[in-house]
Amino acid sequence: MTVPAMLLSLNHVANRDAAYLETIFALSNGHFGLRAGDPFTPSATAGTIINGLYETTPIQYGESAFGYATHHQTTPLLPDLRQIELTTTTGTTFKTQTLVDKTLDLETGQLSETWRVSDGHHQLLVTLASVVSQQEQTSASLVYTIQSVDFTGELTINKSLTAPAQQADSDDPRQSRQVQTLTTTTEHPDGNTIAMSIRTEHSDQSIDLQLQADTGLTTHVTMNPGATFTYQVVAQVSQINTVMPAVSATNIAIEEDAKAYWHEFWNSSDVTIEANPELNRAIHYNLFQLAASAGRDGRTNIPAKGLSGTGYEGHYFWDTEMYMLPFFTYTNPAIAKQLLQYRHSILPQAKQRARTLGVDHGALFAWRTINGEEASAYYPAGTAQYHIDGDIAYAVDRYYNITGDHEFMVTTGLELMIETARFWQDFGNWSQINGKRQFGFYDVTGPDEYTAIVNNNYYTNRLAKFNLQRAAELVTEFADQATVLGVKADEADQWHQTADSVYLPYSEERQINEQDDSAFQKPVWPFETTPKQNYPLLLHYHPLNIYRYQVNKQADTLLADYLFMDLPHAQLKREYAYYEAITTHDSSLSRSIFSVLAAQLNDTKKATDYFMDTAQMDLVDLQGNASDGLHVANLGGSWLSIATGFGGIQFKDQCLHIDNHLPTAWPALTIRFCYRGRLLAVRYTHESTDVALIKGEPVELMVNGKRQQITTAERSSH
Repeated sequence: MTVPAMLLSLNHVANRDAAYLETIFALSNGHFGLRAGDPFTPSATAGTIINGLYETTPIQYGESAFGYATHHQTTPLLPDLRQIELTTTTGTTFKTQTLVDKTLDLETGQLSETWRVSDGHHQLLVTLASVVSQQEQTSASLVYTIQSVDFTGELTINKSLTAPAQQADSDDPRQSRQVQTLTTTTEHPDGNTIAMSIRTEHSDQSIDLQLQADTGLTTHVTMNPGATFTYQVVAQVSQINTVMPAVSATNIAIEEDAKAYWHEFWNSSDVTIEANPELNRAIHYNLFQLAASAGRDGRTNIPAKGLSGTGYEGHYFWDTEMYMLPFFTYTNPAIAKQLLQYRHSILPQAKQRARTLGVDHGALFAWRTINGEEASAYYPAGTAQYHIDGDIAYAVDRYYNITGDHEFMVTTGLELMIETARFWQDFGNWSQINGKRQFGFYDVTGPDEYTAIVNNNYYTNRLAKFNLQRAAELVTEFADQATVLGVKADEADQWHQTADSVYLPYSEERQINEQDDSAFQKPVWPFETTPKQNYPLLLHYHPLNIYRYQVNKQADTLLADYLFMDLPHAQLKREYAYYEAITTHDSSLSRSIFSVLAAQLNDTKKATDYFMDTAQMDLVDLQGNASDGLHVANLGGSWLSIATGFGGIQFKDQCLHIDNHLPTAWPALTIRFCYRGRLLAVRYTHESTDVALIKGEPVELMVNGKRQQITTAERSSH
């Protein structure tokens, strides 16, 4: 039986808004997602979302310039596979009267919903059990159990495929534009099957949807009060530009597929906060939806909203490498590898983008994209965020350190490190700074999108320094492959020298790292006179107004502090206090980093408060826009807060460290993760840190500052 912390119901969510519930109870498998809408009432926001399917439209600029992004890339919302029509012989239709319950089983992946529907005179009770396959990835099981409450007569059940209604485009940049250039062809090969082929006009992609009902798409059944009828449907979604498989799975096979997948997932990924079912449920929900969102084929990535909504047009951002990949690297490295393979697959487009920016060598990855080309129409908060190259390089190095996957480095990782290093070398400039010849980056935007087009953003420079240094080291380690990739010894030497000279802004007055060259020259945003309803600022103030002040949308310099964890405790404490005071957390990416660093500073009260917001962000609708889709990067951020904050899991000095920062209010915490082929479970209490080797060879770790050989359960006292 599923434990309560693995069940999510209507009692655990913020509200009953239809679009919000569609998001929260969405089901997906990395290839396609089903928004969990009312199956009896067509909705403009419910439907099917395909990872990597997009349509392009020209970006219309009032004033364009050379090198601007040329085309939008937008993921369309496709027909709702869950829709069903129930009618009487007189033609009246049963519509939703009451949503009785929704329950998502996080152990099996099954969504169970009960609806009371009425034709205006009589009632039916309908239960829908929905499951999407996880290993086979192209099928969904839909089982409708229809019970008559007080209806007597013949009931007609009908399944069809109908495109969602069009909505007006929103001015909110976080929402998606509408796609109106899809062509569809529908066929009925037999009475049990309906197939729809959908093609995009401009991007020339196609997808096939298919429904198969065991008793026929249109079924007539005689009902009496108390009688029940089970109507089973298998839905199939082809791969992009691929013909639908001829043989479909059965409902039972799909359910067993999902159950087996989630069992194995939790075996390697579980996190348990003891004696706190509410937080347990929240973190299990987050990890479930995060895992369901990730592309697993090396050709797709993780959309900003996962497959729970089309917000941000289904684009992939740096969110993957910085906030989501850590979870997969430590728990499901096969998926992490495929997500990095996607970046390698778009390397040609990244090289072309670098040439567009006047860089003769290396690659610049698109800030937001699906097909590898830049799709951000606003370059100050798009292309100018070229820290994305460093984010990808950092993610490659993390994956290699945690998995020890040499083959990946030879085939994929080394080239990504080399091409990003080449970009930094060509795009930066040497200049005299503080009386020294130093290497800097000008007209750049860091992670904080409320501070754009500045010089020497600390985070960007820190990542560039790392990227150059680490690439030079890896070229030596993989010398033969580096030669194949055209790297000469003097090039690697140059990276070393440049890395040593990268300028990192620092304020002697405040004794903290400065976000950029001009950060502390600006006045602080007038927080005390800003109405609460004017947040997020981006929806209420012109960008130029925001850029003129010290105000952060999210962690920026502190994010670099988190990644490298090399600051003296006193300096980190000063930086945390300074930047916390000017950060709005208007970005969902922000709070998790503040939580991790507070834990590292042993301020477990503050760490826990930020974590609570992170863990429950969508379940309480903290940002107020979960109806557009889940904040998937924040789902990853909630794991970062637990694992790298409270659990102190960090790779440094060529060894994995585990440091206990358990919050005072938690009696115990257990984290499962993988490290170089081993499966480990760490149980933290206020008295001890127990590390169990569940699978694999003995391994040496640093536990609370002491080197230990882990062969069986080990204990390290504080």
